[in-house]
Amino acid sequence: MSDQERTISQEELVVLQKKFSEIKHSINNALAVMMALSEMSQRRPDYSEKLASTVLTKAPQIVSSLQEFTQALNEKAGPKPEGIPTA
Repeated sequence: MSDQERTISQEELVVLQKKFSEIKHSINNALAVMMALSEMSQRRPDYSEKLASTVLTKAPQIVSSLQEFTQALNEKAGPKPEGIPTA
């Protein structure tokens, strides 16, 4: 079987779906916190520092999670066909 004919087993697909669901949940939670802090900082400027701190902490975590998922997906799916953007 060549790399172009690679298939993903049902078990592998379930693992990827679970990982995607976990990442989606984490992103939603982080965004909810950021939105709440953003609204609070409009009423109470002292929340602005907490908002900035949260964004600076959560954003890299989100990026890292997405990179890990992308790597896992690429390992299972194999090389991208020509013409598909990499980013």
